[in-house]
Amino acid sequence: MIISRTPLRISFTGGGTDLAVFYRGETGEVISTAINKYMYVTVNKRFDDTIRLSYTKTEIVDKVDQLQHELVREAMKLTGVTKGVEITTIADIPAKGTGLGSSSSLTVGLLNALYAYKGERVPTKRLAEEACKIEIDILGEPIGKQDQYIAAYGGIKHLYFKPNDDVVVEPLLVGSRKIKKLQENLLLFYTHVTRNANSILKEQKARTKHNFEELRSLKRLVNPLRNCLEGDTNLDMFGAILHKGWEIKKRLASKITNNTIDRCYHQAIAAGAIGGKILGAGGGGFLLLYCRKQHQHKVKQALGKLTHVPFEFEAEGSRIIYADY
Repeated sequence: MIISRTPLRISFTGGGTDLAVFYRGETGEVISTAINKYMYVTVNKRFDDTIRLSYTKTEIVDKVDQLQHELVREAMKLTGVTKGVEITTIADIPAKGTGLGSSSSLTVGLLNALYAYKGERVPTKRLAEEACKIEIDILGEPIGKQDQYIAAYGGIKHLYFKPNDDVVVEPLLVGSRKIKKLQENLLLFYTHVTRNANSILKEQKARTKHNFEELRSLKRLVNPLRNCLEGDTNLDMFGAILHKGWEIKKRLASKITNNTIDRCYHQAIAAGAIGGKILGAGGGGFLLLYCRKQHQHKVKQALGKLTHVPFEFEAEGSRIIYADY
């Protein structure tokens, strides 16, 4: 049996510039972090050549092409593990439509576990590249590349998306005290609203050329945010940058925000939060807020209908946590 554990992620700024329609014109940039919420994948040998797959439902099929779960099907085909296995996927949080990059974490974790089942140790960069290949090239998802890379690498990273399709991954050099302080000042709330991210992302992708200046504005926030974390700048600037990014992001597609999200965000700011954003494509999912510790009780009260989800940063990317051959 093989078990992989792959972190989910929070994207701070630059999202949208990791789409090919942007970075083929100029380098895209994103700062993102892995968090200690995970996607687990188990792969175990089956007693016959059939495939059993368990997620929110169970599939038992004779051939890999019969699998309805597209990510599992394509990961199996790419790795060459196409029969005689039982695969289970488990997530720490609701795994779809929540803005934490769960689909990409699942794809990276699947690849990692399937290669390990074959006895192969695959480089981190390859895991990220092949996850992108499955989601973007094979399945045609209207997504960028940041989620696959942060799931594979972990940590807080500055990601560069080059016009030649290369991706450069740079770790941020943030002291442990500042990391701890940042974690203390970040709040994550589940809105209990899930959405079809694809419809929002398709609109955003189609509008990329129209939105080019907004995306450049989001890209211009990346270095100030990095300098805030690596330098001596007051951390409150982090919250201000999140707020500025959210104001820009709302203009990228029509359903990124709605009256409910706007009301929650304004209530949080009125209660003492400095800034924040809806994660992922928008429209629901998780709300990230930067708020000093002394105001967090008021913010939690103001957002009483939402679920507060404590989290910490995760330094490691996808890894095999159990292997029994």
